[in-house]
Amino acid sequence: MLKKYLFSLIIFFFSTNFTILKPAYQIFDLKGKATTYEKLKETAQKADVVLFGELHNNPICHWLQLQLLKDLHKELKNSLILGAEMFEADDQIVLNEYLQTLITEKHLEKEAKLWDNYKTDYKPLLDYALQNKIPFIATNIPRRYASIVSKKGLEFLEKNIPEEAKKYIAPLPIQVDVTLPNYTKMLEMMPSAHPEVGQNFIRAQAIKDATMAHFILKNWQPKYCFLHFNGTYHSNNFEGIVWYLKKANPTLKICTIASVEQTNISQLTQENLNLADFTIAIPEDMTKTY
Repeated sequence: MLKKYLFSLIIFFFSTNFTILKPAYQIFDLKGKATTYEKLKETAQKADVVLFGELHNNPICHWLQLQLLKDLHKELKNSLILGAEMFEADDQIVLNEYLQTLITEKHLEKEAKLWDNYKTDYKPLLDYALQNKIPFIATNIPRRYASIVSKKGLEFLEKNIPEEAKKYIAPLPIQVDVTLPNYTKMLEMMPSAHPEVGQNFIRAQAIKDATMAHFILKNWQPKYCFLHFNGTYHSNNFEGIVWYLKKANPTLKICTIASVEQTNISQLTQENLNLADFTIAIPEDMTKTY
């Protein structure tokens, strides 16, 4: 009687838990088939460059970034390099001084242009790099230069900023393909904008992508893996950063990860298919970090 009771209790427990299970995310492959974190990790550790596209305020993205960092470091040891959109190239010296323990975290927070969600979302990544002596590259263009492009265009930037400043930007002039779908989608979101305003906005996005690709390539070495963190739109559809990386080095093995939010994460919606090698679907009512 007791065995029968315990068996019934176990069956009830498992059936109840499967019924109320609410997964925080589901990973899909390029074809939209559900896959696992383990498969993502195995693919990432064989890549030259991994572009982890995040939703900036999504805690699941940031938690998975940290888990992937830890797992890649466990497998690759000293053959790992980190980089992020969230740190601007002219802050590299401050970042290096912090990672070399020459300055305190207080100095870093005071002197680097850190994002408002740095402490919750990016500090864990930097802390891990600090503890494990992993290089961390500030890949993004200084925002003041992207702002100039947005307002006055690429030609104005090239002609007017000093040569000293150009070392923080991808070599000018850069090629911009305004017909790439990701860029045209941005333009569609600005239907009332003057054509030149829209074109400059695209070029401002492009110089960010080009600069991130430039500093990834500048710091990547053969037989190393460069794990880069960026907004998902900078690498979705194998465009943006990917386009500039491939243009410079067509043989580079790149693994892209996209992040999306959906009402139902059991399968990808049509609009979220083919975004990346792996797409992380997260419930749209997930709590936000800001």
